[in-house]
Amino acid sequence: MSGRVQHRFGGFVRWPAVLAAALPLLLPAGPAGAVALTAGQVNEAAFKEGASAQEGVDPAVLRAQILLDRLRFSPGSIDGRRGENFSKALDAFATANGLKPAGDLTREVWDLLVATWAEPVLVTRRIGKDDVKGPFLDKIPKDYEDMAELKTLAYTSPEEALGEQFHVSPTLLKALNPKAQFEAGEEIIVPAARPDPKPAQITNRNVAETEGGNAPVTRIEVDKTRKALRAFDKDGRLLATYPASVGSEEKPAPSGRFEIKAIARNPTYTYNPDYGFKGQKAKGKVEIAAGPNNPVGAVWLDLTAESYGIHGTPEPERVGKTASHGCIRLTNWDVKDLASMVGKGTVVEFVE
Repeated sequence: MSGRVQHRFGGFVRWPAVLAAALPLLLPAGPAGAVALTAGQVNEAAFKEGASAQEGVDPAVLRAQILLDRLRFSPGSIDGRRGENFSKALDAFATANGLKPAGDLTREVWDLLVATWAEPVLVTRRIGKDDVKGPFLDKIPKDYEDMAELKTLAYTSPEEALGEQFHVSPTLLKALNPKAQFEAGEEIIVPAARPDPKPAQITNRNVAETEGGNAPVTRIEVDKTRKALRAFDKDGRLLATYPASVGSEEKPAPSGRFEIKAIARNPTYTYNPDYGFKGQKAKGKVEIAAGPNNPVGAVWLDLTAESYGIHGTPEPERVGKTASHGCIRLTNWDVKDLASMVGKGTVVEFVE
């Protein structure tokens, strides 16, 4: 379903064989220049003690990120680099498997992780017509009044659309495919990421098990300090964890226990100037069309905390690294994944 929802502080709202040819995905190599990374190097990457000091794209990190994504220990946008979201995903995976979290790859975590998936993590994919049919926008305006002039908040390029489909940053996608034009019929290399749910799996009729329905997630925990969202089943088992942007000092997220009361795919967004977002000059309410680059992204989960929600974002690389306007912001692919597992009555608890 699609919908129009009120937003806090101003808004309604089997794989083909792996290609092992050399890929000019460049890694830092000091003054001597850069070295090329191959798909085979990533698919066969091994744990190395002391590798945490390596900068840039790391084959082992890239392999680990894809594996974590598949297991719903989301690292956010897959980029092959160490960072806070990667550390949080590793720690969540370690804790869930009875290991001590270390904020980085350890031999024990690596061995458990690679044992979960025997297939390549980088695979070939033929681009279909629907993948790149558009329409694509030249750019997304920053000003909401300008944004309101658009009929859809669509992607700006095939690379962005494909990046979201495979949970990878457009920068890394292009580095993996330097000669690609990203046109229908082309074969490209992509992460074997967690498949996105079908639209029919995201529905307001998906009621939580505690309310007599079949939604597996009955409780969500939003960790304000760790900037993470964790999803549990009725027996308290962790089903998923995602990096999140959770409020700000100026506009904090709520505290306490609430429930999901509605789910909307492709929500529209209405900016209310009463809340005075920095950089916005609109004097009246502004209606913004739906689309993945809409300010609340691809899905809105409405909470019983008035005007608060869990939603997507047009800037996945910034999730967990920047503040939000009070709500809980996930990548579009993570919020779609979460929305396919929750329902009306799913409890949402905010913890410090």
